[in-house]
Amino acid sequence: MTKEDIDASEAPLLDHLLELRTRLIYCVAGFFVTFIVSFFFSSEILTLLILPFKWGTGTDVGLISIKLLGVFLVKLKIAMFGGMFISFPLIATQLYRFVAPGLYKNERQALFPYLIATPIFFVLGASLVYFFLLPVAIGFFYGLAASTGDAGQAAIQLMPDVEAYLDFVMMLILAFGLTFQLPVVLTLLGQIGVVSYEMLTKGRRFAIVGVCALAAFITPPDPISMISMAVPLMGLYEVAVQAVRFLEKRRAKAQAVKDAADA
Repeated sequence: MTKEDIDASEAPLLDHLLELRTRLIYCVAGFFVTFIVSFFFSSEILTLLILPFKWGTGTDVGLISIKLLGVFLVKLKIAMFGGMFISFPLIATQLYRFVAPGLYKNERQALFPYLIATPIFFVLGASLVYFFLLPVAIGFFYGLAASTGDAGQAAIQLMPDVEAYLDFVMMLILAFGLTFQLPVVLTLLGQIGVVSYEMLTKGRRFAIVGVCALAAFITPPDPISMISMAVPLMGLYEVAVQAVRFLEKRRAKAQAVKDAADA
């Protein structure tokens, strides 16, 4: 290999590194800006996150902080979570713009819908947690604690710590948001030929067991929370199965047209 060949191979690599640095700068800057904005509005965001607690308890009982820096840490966590959530479209766009030049036109067209579907399904999962699972779970545990002091038993007053409550809420939102990516992941795997409609159909029984085990592991230890996660996930699995079936039919039809043209 001559010196000219080495120089020619190094030039594209440097261009890619410079492009990667530019995209990373945009991502970091976008996260920093959204982090600052989320921290500035952290009190308003915290008020919204406490609403499911009030819905579940049916009272205006507030949360407490048992640490000197508890409120500050809560605001910091809200800013981190809000920064990641709000800046995700920008980060996904920068990632797409980095890899898009190396893809064919049909590959870019195939990848773009998944970038749109990912935040949509994340919001669906987060909405299920916020509007249904949290109020139901909190109401269950609040009622359990309230009934402990009956019949001469030791009275227990439930006064959750705001930081522990926020960790619980963010954990559930993140878990549901990620698990609701199931149809996106399976459809993408079907798009590239890793899984097939027949494979997903035969694996439905194993999927049911896996979904139930995942729901039991992630959700609070009550049957309503587990069912509220398992049922939508199985529905999303069936959506993915039909989406992969549609992709296979479209691929077969395109191949048949191509074979007829070649003939």
